[in-house]
Amino acid sequence: MLPSAPRSERLTRGATLRASADYRRCYREGTRRQGSLVTLHVCRRAEPETRLGMTASRKVGNAVVRNRLKRWTREFYRRWPERGSLPGADLVIHFKPAAAQASHAALDRELASLLGGLRSARP
Repeated sequence: MLPSAPRSERLTRGATLRASADYRRCYREGTRRQGSLVTLHVCRRAEPETRLGMTASRKVGNAVVRNRLKRWTREFYRRWPERGSLPGADLVIHFKPAAAQASHAALDRELASLLGGLRSARP
């Protein structure tokens, strides 16, 4: 018998926010959770899948810095073992300027803390 293939960690197209209207709705109607490096906007939705979006203004840093933070966040989110236990929601992670000087480990700790709080709120 062949060993089963590992679960894919890939983020599908449907697992990411794409439309600016979805971002605006999340900012307007969602709740916020503050961290020292990021602000997490959460907007519940009827569909069971959780979608992720990220924003970073130029106050955070140049394009290299902003893209590195987004890469690190995508990497954390797609490998996070508790991702499947999140409730159906749109998540927007907005980076604060302090995130530019943060280490990868510090960003991971903050994301785990903010997202972990959502897990416990699941009905």
